[in-house]
Amino acid sequence: MSQVFKQDLTDTSGRPGGIFFVELLMAEHCDILDREHMVEVFTKHLGTVDCFSYGADSAGFAPQNYKVHYEDNDAEVPPTLMITKCEKIDKPVLDDFDRSQVWNCPNVDDLLAECEYRVFATDMLAAGLESKQRADMLVKYVDALLELYPACKAVVFGPSRKFLSRESIENYPDKAVTRFIDYAVNVRYFNIQGTEDMMVDSVGMSTLFLPDVQYHFHGMNPDDVVIHAYNMLYFILENDNPVGDGDTISGLENGELDSNVQWTLHYEDSLIQPVRAVLDVNMGEYALGTR
Repeated sequence: MSQVFKQDLTDTSGRPGGIFFVELLMAEHCDILDREHMVEVFTKHLGTVDCFSYGADSAGFAPQNYKVHYEDNDAEVPPTLMITKCEKIDKPVLDDFDRSQVWNCPNVDDLLAECEYRVFATDMLAAGLESKQRADMLVKYVDALLELYPACKAVVFGPSRKFLSRESIENYPDKAVTRFIDYAVNVRYFNIQGTEDMMVDSVGMSTLFLPDVQYHFHGMNPDDVVIHAYNMLYFILENDNPVGDGDTISGLENGELDSNVQWTLHYEDSLIQPVRAVLDVNMGEYALGTR
């Protein structure tokens, strides 16, 4: 893609702990599903759920295996999962900037042209869950949604704008909680106009109150940096982010992890929208900019 985009640091949509949502894209309109069937499928994937609202426009469910603790009244309350009715898509699902960062779906343009309808699904009141607990709930939520809507052809993950085909989600081999990263976190790649400088960053981790990662560099294969970024993200999620400002991590030498190469990590504001906290990876001799 040869489009040129401008930095936009007025975009604050990366707010930590914000509502998670997905768009289920379909070629044809569908009616809202049968209440009992929805409860059955959600129970299969998430454990016991209460359907607390159901109507022509939306349905709401409370998964009882996930509880948010409120210290002010010592209460434990489940989050809510909401599904809207199917609606006609009236504007592009992805803008040009989002489209430039679709890496996991080679037929994205065909799917966008084919799918004229969508269903929105969100979580609410879930920010108080622990990071891995919320990630676990959300990936199982997505799996349940795909079973509920067999006509769904692709999924757009709201916070990160990651676009995945139905098949790539259904065929994902690893059912560990870290698949949240492969579903909902997008690792992006940019060339800096007029230079040989590059940027790799992630977007989507702020949903779990965890930091995204950012690499500003030159002179290294970006594919290797993308792999390093995904490994960093898995480590952050699996270990509930043990990284402190100024810590180091093994870097790359000839595309391979090398413990003799140490890259320093610092918490910074992101250089590319949306504005969010990131772990900036200082890549030593390959790094750019001042820190």
